[in-house]
Amino acid sequence: MPLYTYILIVIVVVGCNRTESSAPPVTTGPRYLALGDSYTIGESVGETDRYPMQLARMLREQKIEIAGPQIIAVTGWTTDELNAGIDRANPQGTYGLVSLLIGVNNQYRGRSVEEFRKQFAGLLTRAVGFAGGESKHVIVFSIPDWGVTPFAQGQDRARIGREIDQFNSVCRDECAKRNIAFIDITPISKKAADDRTLVADDGLHPSGKMYELWAREALPAARTALGK
Repeated sequence: MPLYTYILIVIVVVGCNRTESSAPPVTTGPRYLALGDSYTIGESVGETDRYPMQLARMLREQKIEIAGPQIIAVTGWTTDELNAGIDRANPQGTYGLVSLLIGVNNQYRGRSVEEFRKQFAGLLTRAVGFAGGESKHVIVFSIPDWGVTPFAQGQDRARIGREIDQFNSVCRDECAKRNIAFIDITPISKKAADDRTLVADDGLHPSGKMYELWAREALPAARTALGK
């Protein structure tokens, strides 16, 4: 089954309990806004296994206060769809931490790298705006390589990896221009080629164990973003 077809099916099946914007629980500390797609909303894992939830928990374990993440993400979103979703959610106020992970669906749908650069740059500008104009409060995750997952069996895995590398090169470049922390979790995602426990039951998305590795990789940058 093609990935995009699968994504549409997932949206229909889980649309009743997967929303574009999930309000954070009432807690103290700086606010956290997580922007993205299926990787951010945690498709096929429980809510507590999502990487924004795990990252917030790790910060609290280190005695760093942070509010529960507000997530704006939907399975299947591209950069332009995330931008529209942000418009609908209309988050208000200033966030102490903003994370962004987007682009895999641009790659899958055959969207151009040039288009991605322009739209990704726009999202970075919005992310910095949500962080009160402070780029140091923004962290960006690289796009994972879904080509190593069981779902990609029979497809050109090497091509998928090369294309994702091209999109990630754009992410890295645009982050560098703005002094935004870039968290390269793509090498971690490739470990799923040899470790099935890093993949969710759907054979495509990361498991909670994989998300834990991502959160630990991002933890130092998140600490720095929060002034710790």
